[in-house]
Amino acid sequence: MTAQTTPPATAAPPDRPASAWTRSPWATLVAIAFGVMMVALDGTIVAVANPAIGASLGASLAELQWVTHGYLLGLAVFLITAGKLADRFGHRRVYLVGVVGFVASSVAIALSSGVIMLVAFRIAQGVFGALLLPSAMGLLRSVFPPSRLGRAFGVFGSLIGASTAAGPIVGGLLVGSFGWEAVFYINVPVGAVALGLGLWLLAANRPTDAGGRLDLPGIVLVSVAVFALVWALVEAPVVGWTHPVTLVSLGAALLLGLAFVLWERRPEQPLLPLSLFADRSVSIGVVLTVVMAVSLMGSLFFVTFYLQGVRGLTPAQTGMQLIAMTATMAVTSPLAGRLLDRVGAKPPTTAGLLSGSVGMFLLSGMDADTGVLYTSAAFLLLGAGLSLVMTGATAAIIGNAPVRLAGVASALQQAAMQLGGSLGTAVLGAVMSGTILATLPGHLAAAGQDVPSAAGLAAVQSTVAQGGAVVPEGAAADVAEAVTRASNLAFLDGLQLAFLIASGLLMAGAVLSLFMRAGRMEDDQEAPVVHV
Repeated sequence: MTAQTTPPATAAPPDRPASAWTRSPWATLVAIAFGVMMVALDGTIVAVANPAIGASLGASLAELQWVTHGYLLGLAVFLITAGKLADRFGHRRVYLVGVVGFVASSVAIALSSGVIMLVAFRIAQGVFGALLLPSAMGLLRSVFPPSRLGRAFGVFGSLIGASTAAGPIVGGLLVGSFGWEAVFYINVPVGAVALGLGLWLLAANRPTDAGGRLDLPGIVLVSVAVFALVWALVEAPVVGWTHPVTLVSLGAALLLGLAFVLWERRPEQPLLPLSLFADRSVSIGVVLTVVMAVSLMGSLFFVTFYLQGVRGLTPAQTGMQLIAMTATMAVTSPLAGRLLDRVGAKPPTTAGLLSGSVGMFLLSGMDADTGVLYTSAAFLLLGAGLSLVMTGATAAIIGNAPVRLAGVASALQQAAMQLGGSLGTAVLGAVMSGTILATLPGHLAAAGQDVPSAAGLAAVQSTVAQGGAVVPEGAAADVAEAVTRASNLAFLDGLQLAFLIASGLLMAGAVLSLFMRAGRMEDDQEAPVVHV
């Protein structure tokens, strides 16, 4: 086993225009802000738009999940490759290509006339988002010295966290005023600003790993493996976890993933150097990013159905209900970054996981009459906790990677987050569906209503999982009320169990975070690359 060190992160950045402002590393952060927010926003903005999309295009719950998963699929499958492309051809160039493609695909989504077309363009949108995110984070890694990376990642995490949490708010306002298409058209002005700032403020394009070769076998193996994994996560809640489609997809993901790991030990310039994982903080940071994304994406997906379906709120009211999370994430991440520069990633990450666990536990106690103060307190704890985790885990992964692999390390962090998002909606969705099928008959019987057959329950499960109820045509008012009440109780049974599981995952993550390396990075610290 031999060790090789990379140049320190304090190496002079690429030449910039003459003004003092554009020479500052903070100019880079300003330049990428709108692009980063645009990508993060689109991960959750459709959460509030899902009911409107379903009603407009006649989509089922499974198809609505694909509207979300298609985007995450494009991101997850292409992220590692995009990170390598950014290191190889330059972060600035790849970032600008990502911005242009993201806006173009957003317009195509808004113009879609059917669910299949919409999902296809959502996948394309995710691919361009994959080009954009690692290159943006790579730009930060290359211009900020290690002693100030915490602050940079804090602001970066604030942009991602606040945009992710703001998605339901912005989406609610846009859907309520202009229709679901507006949540995609909004990317046109935002993307124009992102492109303009990028052309003005970003330094001249300079690859950080110009001599690197593209590991084509590695690209194929990891892309197909991730695709198979996400496909299994999407299809399992629909066809079942023991269905041949699910088992074959999971088996393919496992075998191809193993083949990828074995292959990456062979080439001199692998797509994803396995030496990155020799640092335990990097490895733990990846796991904690997955745990954080499971809780964030899983909770946002189903809490909107709760607020609109069970509580009867409008899309705009639903968005405003989540403002406690949005505001908290926006404020907490920069503070976490400053703390991280002083004490390292371990303390804020552990504290964030504990706070998020308590927030999810409170959300697991919601019922049909839960008040605003209770839910706001839960969202406040969840938002503060997840923003701390996002900042700490990001710094643990990227801050401990060599500058020349900044794009790959950034892609690794983002891939963990996107796969966690898919895992969250799939697994929590499976918990929701299974619980509804188990408890709905009892609630209907208690309300004096006929219990459907197994086939009948399967037919109504999708509607109940969206916070709705299948009321018999022509039913009297008291019957309609009883069926709706029973359906809402079954939905809440599933929601409470799913959120309780998410709370437990965050608590387990808090224990794992205690094994992260203590201390903070210094300006003269170099991230080692160990070739195994």
